[in-house]
This record gives sequence, C-alpha cells and structure tokens, in this order.
Amino acid sequence: MPYLQLDVNDSYPAQQKKQLAARMAQTYADMMSVDIRRISIVIRECGAGSVWRTVDGGEVEPVSVLMCDIRRGRTPELRMEVAKALCRDCIEVLGLREDRLNVEFTQHSGDEMYHPTLGGYSPEWSAGEVAPDS
Repeated sequence: MPYLQLDVNDSYPAQQKKQLAARMAQTYADMMSVDIRRISIVIRECGAGSVWRTVDGGEVEPVSVLMCDIRRGRTPELRMEVAKALCRDCIEVLGLREDRLNVEFTQHSGDEMYHPTLGGYSPEWSAGEVAPDS
C-alpha cells in the first residue's frame, strides 16, 4: 500500500504504461512522503466501452477512474493536490481527458497492508514520516 488502480477504456503499449507507472510512483512518493517501494500501480485496460459515467445532459460517456488505496491520516488538502498531480501524469502520458477522469481515495490503517520484503505490516502514517531515497 498504497495501491493505485487506473481503469481505462483503451489499450496502450507496455512501455507507455511503464512510463506512467514510474511517474505516478514518483509523484506519489514525493508528495505523500512514502517509501516508493511500498507503491503498487496497475493500469487496467478494461477495453473499449467498459468504463462509463453519466455526464453533461445525462449522456453516458467513456471515462477513466483512478482508485487510490492509501494509509489514512493525510489532510483533504494534500489528497486534493496529489489527485491533481496524478491526473496530470495520466493526461500527459496517456492523453486522458481531465474532464473524464475521476480520482477516489480509500483510506486504511497500516495493519491492513502487508509487505513481506519490507518487514510485514505498514506502519501507521505520521506527519513526520520521511521517505527513504525515493
């Protein structure tokens, strides 16, 4: 944890997805002061016509959704800034439309995230946490 899950309607080359994953991981690690090794990212290509939302005028349109499972404790203001930055990454690398991209956060306690290579459960997040060499 964190676990960032981007659902998209299109298909992208592996290198482009790798570029986005690296960029999102760095953005998240820098802004949320977290060890970059804890971040998992999935770019889920759901296929054309798979992710929808009702938009202006009640019309159903294809969209993308970024779900962010994170440790609880960050302020709403920080989460908003992170959401905006992650959206920029998605827009710049995949060309997604800002008005068709949603970000949702689900917050968890540290003991809901197990990382065997990092010693087990994640610690609870604290304002003084510093990420090791992200």
